[in-house]
Amino acid sequence: MTTKQIELVQESWQLVAAMDSQSVGSLFYNRLFEIAPQVKPMFSRGSLNEQSRKLLSMISYVIGKLKSLDDILEEVKKLARRHVNYGVQEEHYTMVGRALLWTLEAGLGDKWNEELEKSWTVCYTILAEAMIKAAKSDEREVAGA
Repeated sequence: MTTKQIELVQESWQLVAAMDSQSVGSLFYNRLFEIAPQVKPMFSRGSLNEQSRKLLSMISYVIGKLKSLDDILEEVKKLARRHVNYGVQEEHYTMVGRALLWTLEAGLGDKWNEELEKSWTVCYTILAEAMIKAAKSDEREVAGA
């Protein structure tokens, strides 16, 4: 990511993070379940309000560390391993990315533009690819054991 992309993602996330987490979470999860209804059972363990709070908290943490992304990649890998246990598969990352971008666009309204979309896409792609790689690495370790 470029410095400019990091700044755009961080500045726009501050606006989203200031919104009500339940509202943002509802936008995200409603969109996710609309485009990927098969993932809904993965979220049956707790309330969506609690899940929304956790989602926004994790995104805030990661976005806050974008300037030192290498420092958090190990944590991103641990997150990926937990997601494997929940049943997350590689193709789910694309659906989550689509739902996230849609949510950001809806939440940011007229502040959303092509440059911001590209910056968020680059950011999400880096993180999703790290998570997918970690999940595949774990699968290979289990298969080789």
